[in-house]
Amino acid sequence: MTIHIGAEKGQIAKTVLMPGDPLRAKWAAETFLTDPVCVNEVRGMLGFTGTWRGNRVTIHGSGMGMPSLSIYANELIRDYGAQTLIRIGSCGAMQSDVHLRDVILAMTASTLSTPSRGIFRELNYAPCADWSLLSAAARAAEARGTGLHVGGIYSSDVFYDERPDLNEEMTRHGILAVEMEAAELYTVAARHGRRALAVLTVSDHLLTGAALEAPERQSGFAEMVEIALEAAFPGA
Repeated sequence: MTIHIGAEKGQIAKTVLMPGDPLRAKWAAETFLTDPVCVNEVRGMLGFTGTWRGNRVTIHGSGMGMPSLSIYANELIRDYGAQTLIRIGSCGAMQSDVHLRDVILAMTASTLSTPSRGIFRELNYAPCADWSLLSAAARAAEARGTGLHVGGIYSSDVFYDERPDLNEEMTRHGILAVEMEAAELYTVAARHGRRALAVLTVSDHLLTGAALEAPERQSGFAEMVEIALEAAFPGA
């Protein structure tokens, strides 16, 4: 048990999927896991452990933004021994050839700042995904015929952004989409020698203003969860 996670030792699996929304964690656990058990509800941040095709999995909310995710990722790794952490979440597309419901695998995550920035001081650290997870996820998505993009994303530390000039430069330099957590997840995982990946579904588009309605988001996110599970347990 930690300050933010009420699970007992042994209740967290080695593989953890991390949606931002705790209710999405509940939905994913009840939809994809066999015999899911709620192992955390401290501060309303829900976590569930069950099995997928015989493999033990925890699905645990991370909250919104890098500071919140950093708390849970650190505790899951340090106190519960999590080895593989996969963010599953939504993102906003920043390229014209990326469409709503497409899946993005974040190879790298650029950012202005993260909770870990103070560690690096003058160094511009480049957070990146674990290759074994990234390649397995790409194979899983391609086998499904998913609209797939692999490349760099932007992890923002604000939701209501007022930097159109920065967005234009990121689009110009090929950044696929924006979200708010992956860069810190990749950094924390690297610090502790763990595997991490962000599997993201495009829910809105910064260039066109298009966005999925709430019911479409849930159905569209199912494929992302399945890809994440297949990446964690290839061949299962």
